[in-house]
Amino acid sequence: MCKNRHNNYGKYPDTTAILLPCYYGSIGYYALMGACGKAVVGVDELFDKRSKSVHRCDIADTNGLLQLTVPVAKPHGIPKARWTDVRLSSHGAWWHVHRVTFESAYGRTPFFEYYIDRFLPFMSPGAMDRFQTIAELDIAIDMEIRSMLLLETDVEYGAFPSSEISSNMLADGTFIPPEEVYKPYCQVRGKRQGFIPGMSVLDLIFNLGPEAPLYLSDMIGCMRI
Repeated sequence: MCKNRHNNYGKYPDTTAILLPCYYGSIGYYALMGACGKAVVGVDELFDKRSKSVHRCDIADTNGLLQLTVPVAKPHGIPKARWTDVRLSSHGAWWHVHRVTFESAYGRTPFFEYYIDRFLPFMSPGAMDRFQTIAELDIAIDMEIRSMLLLETDVEYGAFPSSEISSNMLADGTFIPPEEVYKPYCQVRGKRQGFIPGMSVLDLIFNLGPEAPLYLSDMIGCMRI
C-alpha cells in the first residue's frame, strides 16, 4: 500500500467523473469523485432497474456483509422514465428498518453518535414527505456526505454530456479501485470478520470520523485512472 499524507483530492483536475446517483455510495465511488476535478451525477438519466446502487448500499452487520434497499415504485405510464421520475415506496417502513439496522451495525463504532443525527432526516417517517423520488433522496444524502468528507469536487446533478464520452471523462463502472488501494482500517467487528473493503462510505465515516477524509485522500494517491 503506498503511503501519501498530502491532500490528493482533485488529483486529476481535468477529468470529469460520470456517475449514477447512489444511495450511501461506496468508498470507491467517493474516491473516484474526489480524485476528479468535476463530477456529473446522472439523476436525469434513463431509469434502469439493473442499476441497483441507486437505491441500495452495502454495510457490515453482525453477520457480515449486508445490503439495504430502498423500495421504489416503477414509473408506469412514463415513456423513457428517468431517475427523477422514480418515486419512493413506503413498503415495509424502510426508513425505520434502515435506522435500526444502522444502529445495530455501527452503534458501537467510535463516531456513530457524532454523525448519526446528520443522517436521521433520511431515515425518519418524514423522509417520504421531504423526498418524493429516489433522485431527490440520493442528492440530499450525497451533499451531506461530501460535506463530511470535505470534498471540493465540482458536482453537477443532471444529464450526462450529450457528446460521446471523451478521454477526459471517466464513466462509473469503467474504473473499480483495485483491492490493494484499500488500506485496512479499524472496523468495529474487524477482529472477528476480518477487513471488508469497498462498503458504503458510511462504514468509513462511522469508524474513522474526522480521519475519513485523510483515508480517502491516501486512497486517491494510490489510484491510477
